[in-house]
Amino acid sequence: MTQLQTIQVRALHRNELEQAVAVLARGMRDNPLHVAAYGPDPDRRERVHAKLMSAYFRVFTTLQPICAVQDDTIVGVAGIAPAGTCHPRALQRLRFFSTIVSLGPRTAARVSRWLDAWAHQEPENNHVHLGPVAVDRHLQGNGIGSLMMHVHAAGLDAAGQIGYLETDKEENVAFYERHGYEVIGSEPVLGVPNWFMQRMPAGS
Repeated sequence: MTQLQTIQVRALHRNELEQAVAVLARGMRDNPLHVAAYGPDPDRRERVHAKLMSAYFRVFTTLQPICAVQDDTIVGVAGIAPAGTCHPRALQRLRFFSTIVSLGPRTAARVSRWLDAWAHQEPENNHVHLGPVAVDRHLQGNGIGSLMMHVHAAGLDAAGQIGYLETDKEENVAFYERHGYEVIGSEPVLGVPNWFMQRMPAGS
């Protein structure tokens, strides 16, 4: 049995959020946009992103994240916002902004510019928003992300729904293209190239 055959992709349970946040913080620590937003210290980037992701899952309760699990350990996470839930309500914006402010004035300003740029690019059509997506840092490149994407893409096709995501890593563009996404826009955010991608359901 291969390593991938021992991995199950399923819905993330609420009592697993702390473990999922840690995977996202480690797995996304060195993303170019996170370096630009959080600064050069990798330990600080991990701490700050964990704080932001913890607030994200706490505030946006309509999320339907999935995870990759091996031997009861979460090794990958994909956040999924169902269609119609991408735009936060006023109270959600306020609660999430309070966490952004707590990151300190310089980091808060950079994160706010980052999120504003992403919001400006988001299409107006009804879509399922994918992200954040990460595999734990020491396991990247082993096909775990592809397992999660296969499950996610199958769900989109079964429901006949459009998918949408953002990425700040050029190598991820080809990865997402293999799962049916295509680039619909690009823009530098905090000086970092970002790509905005959409996936139409199979047969559309």
